[in-house]
Amino acid sequence: MTRHLRRPRRLAAAGAASILLLAACGSDDDSASDSATNDAAATDGTTASENGGDAGAGDGIQVVTTVAPITSIAANIIGDCAEIVGVVPEGTNSHTFEPPPSAAEVMTTADIVFINGLVLEEPTKELALANVADGVEVVELGDETISPDQYEYDFSFPEDGGKPNPHLWTDPTLVKVYADIIRDRMVELDPSCAEQYGANFDEFEALVDEFDAAISEAFETIPEEQRKLVTYHDAYAYFADTYGWSVIGAIQPADFGDPTPAEVVDLIEQIEAEQVTAIFGSEVFPSPVLEQIANETGAVYVDDLRDDDLPGAPGEDDHSWLGLMKFNFITMTDALGGDSTTLQAFEVRDVAPDQAQYPQ
Repeated sequence: MTRHLRRPRRLAAAGAASILLLAACGSDDDSASDSATNDAAATDGTTASENGGDAGAGDGIQVVTTVAPITSIAANIIGDCAEIVGVVPEGTNSHTFEPPPSAAEVMTTADIVFINGLVLEEPTKELALANVADGVEVVELGDETISPDQYEYDFSFPEDGGKPNPHLWTDPTLVKVYADIIRDRMVELDPSCAEQYGANFDEFEALVDEFDAAISEAFETIPEEQRKLVTYHDAYAYFADTYGWSVIGAIQPADFGDPTPAEVVDLIEQIEAEQVTAIFGSEVFPSPVLEQIANETGAVYVDDLRDDDLPGAPGEDDHSWLGLMKFNFITMTDALGGDSTTLQAFEVRDVAPDQAQYPQ
C-alpha cells in the first residue's frame, strides 16, 4: 500500500491533495446542550483578555475541551495532573452546536482550552474567548497542525466558503501532532508535571505507531481498487490522503441539510462509474437517502460508522479516540473485502487514567 505521508505544519510545511464531493458532521441535535454542559463543558494559541475571571480558579488545574476525540487525546497526555472537562456532547453536530449559557461558567474557571479549530466549533470558541480569564489560551489544535496549503476542501467544505474540512483526528499521523501540542502547552502551564506529560506523550506516540502498523497491514488486504469511501459525512479527507484512499463523496452538503435530487443523481452516477462496493452511514445519524442510494447502486449499506461519537460509555475501555478509530477501520476493512485480523488484535488502551468528563 502506498503511504502518502504529509509533513504537518508543526513539523514542517508540505502540500496536501484535495478530495471530492459531498459531506459534513453529525446532526443538529442540540437538545442535550444544557444538561450535558451542566455535567461538564468547552485555538491556534488565541488568548482572551479583559474577561474578568481568575485563571486557575478552583482546586488544581482545569482543562476544557470540545469534541470527545480531543477530550480522549488530552486525557492520555494529561492523566491525573489536571481536571479535564468536555463541553460538546457526544452525538451532536459540533459544527452547529450552540453551547448554553451554563457553559460560560465552565469557561471562567478554565486554565487552558483545547479545541479542534479549523472553523469546526465556532460558537464554542466564541463562548470561550468571551469568558476565559485574562491570559488563558484557547488553543486551536488543527490550525497549529497543518498549514493553509494543506487544507482539504470538498462538497461539504467548499473552498469559496472559507471553511476547510476540519476532521484531522481520523488520521492517526496527525493525532500525534495534536498530542505533541497538548504536551507542550501543558508543560508550559504546569511545569511541575512536565515529566509525566512527556512520558505520557512518548507512550501515546508509540501506541499510535503500533495502531498505525495494524491499520496499514489490514488495509493491504483490501483490493486497491476497492479503497474508496462514500459516507454520510465527509470526515476522512486527511485519512484518505495519508493512506492512499479515494473519497468518492458524502451525502451531507455544506449547509448540513439534505442533498438535492440532482446531487443524489450525481452521486449515484459517480458510485456506479467508480464501482463502489460499500457505502457507509452513521450509527448516530441514520440516512434514508444513503440507504436509497445503496439500493439504487447495489452497494452494501453499512450504517454504523462513527465520526466523533466514542464507542461505549465513559469509563469503558473502548470509549476513547483509539476505540473510535479501531471500530471505524475494522468496519471499513470488512465491508470492502479486506481482512481486519490485525486491527481486531490491536489492544485499545489508555496510557494514563482517563478521568475526563464527557458530556452525553
